[in-house]
Amino acid sequence: MRYLHTMLRVRNLDAALDFYVNKLGLKETRRRVDEKNRYTLVFLAAPGDAERARQMKSPLVELTYNWDSETYGGGRNFGHLAYEVDDIYATCEKLMKAGVTINRPPRDGVMAFVRSPDLHSIELLQKGEAKPPQEPWKSMPNTGKW
Repeated sequence: MRYLHTMLRVRNLDAALDFYVNKLGLKETRRRVDEKNRYTLVFLAAPGDAERARQMKSPLVELTYNWDSETYGGGRNFGHLAYEVDDIYATCEKLMKAGVTINRPPRDGVMAFVRSPDLHSIELLQKGEAKPPQEPWKSMPNTGKW
């Protein structure tokens, strides 16, 4: 058995790609457009997994965009995706500067949560040991849900 991908339905493919690729830093590894069935699939990998994902077609996040309008739930029934990052503080600062709300700041130097435009929770985890708590993170309150 081998993990392949997690599928997330998105309402606006451009907004989803802006979040996952431009802001979060994932890399597109392949795309499938099905005109007959009216959907687009975009497969994304974390930068550290991109080459392996291209070769093995995993581990990936699959964004599924159905061309016909459809309402999806609040995303909370999914849970979350988790990514290990080299520097939790630098990653959160970059996301904030790009307009992403840090729902659960990395007060402990280990973990933070943000949400995608489709309300999927994304957990960011510090690689290796926890970073020492520092401002503005250690006194920043939670915002919304994650």
